[in-house]
Amino acid sequence: MSDDDQPTTGAPAPEAEPDPAAEVVEPALADTEVRDALPDDLDISEFVGPYVFPNNNRRRVPGYLYLFIGVACLLAWVLLGRDGDAVLVNGGFLAAGIGLVLIGGFHLVAGWNLDVDERDALVAATERVGFPVGHASAQLGWRGLRSRPTWRILLYSAENPPTRRGLVLVDGVDGEIVSWFTEDNPEDWSDLDGELARAGATGGTSEAAAGVEPGADG
Repeated sequence: MSDDDQPTTGAPAPEAEPDPAAEVVEPALADTEVRDALPDDLDISEFVGPYVFPNNNRRRVPGYLYLFIGVACLLAWVLLGRDGDAVLVNGGFLAAGIGLVLIGGFHLVAGWNLDVDERDALVAATERVGFPVGHASAQLGWRGLRSRPTWRILLYSAENPPTRRGLVLVDGVDGEIVSWFTEDNPEDWSDLDGELARAGATGGTSEAAAGVEPGADG
């Protein structure tokens, strides 16, 4: 047997490292296959429990801060800049102090306590419109110079499709009805088959032509 035919012994030959250029490249996704995803903290499907509107009295916190900074500016101007000898403290401190005090005072005046929540407002609105309520939504707004919190309740009657709808403004402090009106539902509602059904088609009365049934306060 020749030397070439003898079996070789020793460590096996090292495997060749893969070539990075030879890696498989995944094809790019088409535009129709790209899907957006909400972050976890904005995914409503993961939400558990009722939503709680923040209390309007949180406005008092920045109000106190504005007052504190404004008073500090006024004191600095009185103690250091009133005579005009100070370099860093001048009339700007006086103007800033007055402005901040006024803004802070407004925040305290407008920091009403929200004693009436959306459930209480919905109950008051249902009692006012005088018909069984199906779908309803609540929005918190403000009215007047003192920015008094007011619930805006949009509600529909319980029929399917609803024949009546109404809008009720409920005071968020004492629960009083600020304003309200009801009317025949003028909207078109689509069923699952895609056929348009005129909401309130069973009505068609002169009241629907008038459009609005005013409340006690007009």
